[in-house]
Amino acid sequence: MKRLLIVFLIVAGLPLYANPAAVSIMNDMRADKRRAPLTYSVILEKAADMHARDMAENGFFSHSSQNGASVGDRVKTAGYQWCFLAENIAQGQTSLSQVMAGWASSPGHYKNMMHKKAAQFGLAQGPGNTWVMVLAAPC
Repeated sequence: MKRLLIVFLIVAGLPLYANPAAVSIMNDMRADKRRAPLTYSVILEKAADMHARDMAENGFFSHSSQNGASVGDRVKTAGYQWCFLAENIAQGQTSLSQVMAGWASSPGHYKNMMHKKAAQFGLAQGPGNTWVMVLAAPC
């Protein structure tokens, strides 16, 4: 059964495990503000990765895709039914610690990461150090 799950994850293009460093950094930040910890979602990671790759490969940087799709559209396409949703994007940071520190020092990005309604997140680093984090809560 375990082998079947691994094959499914590989075929679906999903990671075999969550990003433990990202989970640790995120939840340490949230604990400092007495916020509940978040769990990692490979579905949200998939939506983040699609957008990071799209921006890098097509030379744009925006919360809206060139076809007009929003983060809500991308997350729904990835198969996640959400009741709360937020997105952080960044470009140029070469490490997880750099991008997380950058978002922590930006009021809007930090607000997304500390939002009381957030329950899960996914993070992707695309080509050219294009980063996308999607935070959400399922319905």
